[in-house]
Amino acid sequence: MKNIGLILMLFITSYASAQKYFTKTGETEFKASVEAFEPVEAINKSTTVLLNTKDGTLAALLFVKAFHFEIALMEEHFNENYMESDKFPKAIFKGKIIGFDAASLSENEKEFTLKGTIKIRGKAKDIETIVQLKKINNSILLVASFTVSPQDFDIEIPSIVRNKIASAIQLKLNYELVEKK
Repeated sequence: MKNIGLILMLFITSYASAQKYFTKTGETEFKASVEAFEPVEAINKSTTVLLNTKDGTLAALLFVKAFHFEIALMEEHFNENYMESDKFPKAIFKGKIIGFDAASLSENEKEFTLKGTIKIRGKAKDIETIVQLKKINNSILLVASFTVSPQDFDIEIPSIVRNKIASAIQLKLNYELVEKK
């Protein structure tokens, strides 16, 4: 009987080590500003992210309409003219943190390579960037940034505003992931 209890305890312990961390309030920033013009930037504070600590796989989903701009008209143009949010409501990322080891995380920031695919407006683009991770209490903090271009996702910028929008759009990720129970 003791052996069955021990085997059961080992099984539960090994299953628990495949923990998943998540957030539904991750922050994704969008910046496409050009100097001397109004800032073209927005923030989405409702990105859903799931990290499997067993193998370092990472998945993220955000609703495009959840990006909020300071200027309402800019937000309207972003959703209607460029992103076509009614037709393409979600942006999705699926990838893997290379060499991820949950046991190595501490309060000191550690860098890993993140590789994956981002899908926006039905178009996929491979991404490779550096991600900074650290563990504070029971949370894993993830910070990263990368650039994309409107052409990657067949987004046409009219010539009248082309010089007011950056050709390289920066996305910044800031996620506090908590253990999923």
